[in-house]
Amino acid sequence: MMKDKMAYYNRYFDTDSGRHSHKGIDADRFREFKHRVRPVISVFAALFMLFATSMDMSAQSRGAELKLPHLTPKEKAFKDDSLQLMERPYFLLIDQSEQALDSGDYAAAGLRLVEAMAVEPDNPLNVALMSNLGMLYFYNEQDSLALVTLNEVCRRSPRLIAGRENRARVLLAMGRDADAYEDYAAVIAIDSINSTARFYHGMIALYAGRLDTAICDFKVLERVVPESSDTYLAMGTLYSMTGNDKEAVSYLRKLVDRTPAPEYYAMLAGSLIATESLNEASETLEKALKQFPNDGELYYYRAKLNRCRYMNDEAHQDAAKALKLGVQRKKVEALFQ
Repeated sequence: MMKDKMAYYNRYFDTDSGRHSHKGIDADRFREFKHRVRPVISVFAALFMLFATSMDMSAQSRGAELKLPHLTPKEKAFKDDSLQLMERPYFLLIDQSEQALDSGDYAAAGLRLVEAMAVEPDNPLNVALMSNLGMLYFYNEQDSLALVTLNEVCRRSPRLIAGRENRARVLLAMGRDADAYEDYAAVIAIDSINSTARFYHGMIALYAGRLDTAICDFKVLERVVPESSDTYLAMGTLYSMTGNDKEAVSYLRKLVDRTPAPEYYAMLAGSLIATESLNEASETLEKALKQFPNDGELYYYRAKLNRCRYMNDEAHQDAAKALKLGVQRKKVEALFQ
């Protein structure tokens, strides 16, 4: 059922290293998280300030119509306290953590969060800060420490979706797909239309041979986020891996238009070759190689295309380039058997 055109798979699951690669499913799909799903440390402070100043903000925005409301002594005390909120060491340290994160200093960003939690150990925001801390360890290549931290987050707050999702990301990067699958299932049990969880849960199920589960998850994606790159990738992969390349092509065309990544071009080329749309496959590969001249999978598929056209010399040349750029030898040699 699963065919050899798995450029996507080879990036999503790095079978040579045994560790998941991070540029495939939404691209550095498992360490792209640090770019795409960056910790939102400043949100907590912003929410506090918004809540504390909302009454004054509404009055000022209607300055010509409304007078500032009269404040009772209790309300005035609350307002005075709120003005000092951002001067609390707890929030100053959170701000410093965000600054360190912006500069790429994950170690310093994590240390500031540890210090913030130590300053106010009973602050209810700490479990969310700890979830961010786990991801900072992850970004800093400290996967074991990240996992220990996120385990504690899930123990303290088992229904915190961010904690579950973050732990699943770390587990995937560590090659523990079954455990990540369980975390995504837990997220779905809390929020049945969570598109991120549905995507990863479905993709893991698909590669594990649980076709019915994958289809169920992907149907939710089509209903909730029909025009997202995740939906295009999920459906394109599903149809490609189950031999329905004609249907796969329609999704993969949309995917490369939305997200022109080399692995997606390779997937599209593979499905086009499978449907004997050789001219379009050639055009797709030519366009892709202009943008990504050092991608081995693109040369692999061009070698496959040239074999289909009985252009054996060109096929061998492209196969050699694919090998040089890291494509598995067994996969390349199979083209000529």
